[in-house]
Amino acid sequence: MLKAKIRSDIAQVMENLGYKYRNNYSVEVPKSLEHGDFSTNIAMVCSKMNRIKPVNLAKKLVAELEKKRDYKSVSLAGAGFINFTLSNYVYHHMMPMIMFNDYGASNYGRKQKVILEFVSANPTGPLNVVSARASAYGDSLYRIFKYVGFEPFREFYVNDAGNQVDILAESVELRYRELHGEVITDFPPEAYNGEYIKDIAAKLNSIEGSKLLHYSEKDRLDRMKDYALEEIHRMQVVSLEKFGVDFENWMSEKKLRQEGSIEEVLSYLSEANVTFEKDDAIWFESTRFGDEKDRVLMRADGTITYIVPDIAYHLTKYQRGFDIIIDVLGPDHHGYVPRLKAALEALSYDQNKLEVVFLQHINLFSDGELVKMSKRAGKIVTMDELIDEAGKDATRYFFLDRRPNSHLNFDLALAKKTTNENPVFYIQYAHARICSMIKKAKKEKIHLDNFDLKQLKKLDKVEEIRLIKKMLSFPEILNQITDKREPHRLATFTLELAGMFHKYYAAYTIINPRYKDLSSCRLFLISAIKNVLAISLELMGISAPTSMKRKNK
Repeated sequence: MLKAKIRSDIAQVMENLGYKYRNNYSVEVPKSLEHGDFSTNIAMVCSKMNRIKPVNLAKKLVAELEKKRDYKSVSLAGAGFINFTLSNYVYHHMMPMIMFNDYGASNYGRKQKVILEFVSANPTGPLNVVSARASAYGDSLYRIFKYVGFEPFREFYVNDAGNQVDILAESVELRYRELHGEVITDFPPEAYNGEYIKDIAAKLNSIEGSKLLHYSEKDRLDRMKDYALEEIHRMQVVSLEKFGVDFENWMSEKKLRQEGSIEEVLSYLSEANVTFEKDDAIWFESTRFGDEKDRVLMRADGTITYIVPDIAYHLTKYQRGFDIIIDVLGPDHHGYVPRLKAALEALSYDQNKLEVVFLQHINLFSDGELVKMSKRAGKIVTMDELIDEAGKDATRYFFLDRRPNSHLNFDLALAKKTTNENPVFYIQYAHARICSMIKKAKKEKIHLDNFDLKQLKKLDKVEEIRLIKKMLSFPEILNQITDKREPHRLATFTLELAGMFHKYYAAYTIINPRYKDLSSCRLFLISAIKNVLAISLELMGISAPTSMKRKNK
């Protein structure tokens, strides 16, 4: 917003002076406050095309730009950088827009269609902490994409076919047999052994009784497989809803197979002359497209490898017309990308549309000790258990507080604290404190009805201008998040804004009946802060409470 204004002024001056320019120059916030509000390298970027030294071009630009009333100062720095300090008038003039309920919303995405596939956990058990991190990341990114004008779509890919679901059915069968008196002494090591398997077997038994024992083995296992998949899907949906996450579509691998998509992929690759036979198996010549080795598509026994349904699934994403395709995967899937992109290239699809975000490992700590991911040890491993322990809001914030490619240490003790040490509490408390102050202002008959915006010039303290400047950077932060796929930037921004407010609150009396005009201005300021905090929290899927209690350290 402010950067756009500076760019517009620069363009006008360059044209007035008769100079050519390109838009690939930067306008950035300097690291040091001494260098002003913004700095640009326009003179260094455009000097050569205008046959003038950068410093001389910068001097000419400074001479014209400093004539504008919007700038408190415009100065030359170094070999051609230009530093800007905006006048308070600009901040006061732009401030009212911060009060809009949809502040920061835009058409930045130009309705580009984005498919976000995230979580996609195996349908063989409850969602775990890795699923929780993927949920927080993917859902928040979806919300921000939608807010700034994209058309995002959330999808969960269900791997409900293949060997793993066969093992799931066999696992349920063993527990089902136990319920009918059979003693299982040799439980297979590859079988699923969680308590949820016993629960599924018990529920199935309450429906079917001993009837399944008289089925053929195939029919019995098919029934158990279908029921177990249905129950686990229901469990996963409930967990996600508890976490505030929804999906527009659940894409079934089983359905893809039934629709003949697997055969289509094998046929497409064969027609593209990128397959060959070896050792009675069918191979994909993926090394031709940058993969480290060729990949088996169909084994000698006629079974397909997992890459084939993955290719089939991703072809549907292209065929459905998405402009941007984002997969959110765990850290153990790096080898998956080259072979998938090789197949897309072989089939003449634009592989650059596909982006893969890898979420790194998570360490859970409780009272300073690492929590082992073991169900037998009675420690937290599932998404539900983590939410129950730390709460939805803290869980979402802690998972958003780091770059997706960074390892994450989740401190359970910190997440549960109701003190300023807990960042999500600190942010929510800022929102609640402002709500309390607005109520106080009403009691003192200080309100914003018919407020004269000209009075905003009374907001002249350094801290007040910095708060306004911070809030005016919000729309750009959202655009950066969609560009970089990094919602942690919003978590950082919100924490910084809350911190600035708390310091301002401690330094100044905001509501004072003796100075109603100034109090009205400051009420306007904190109401704007409340609005930005509320929007930010909503985009992160976190609640914005209107009242809270804080415990002393």
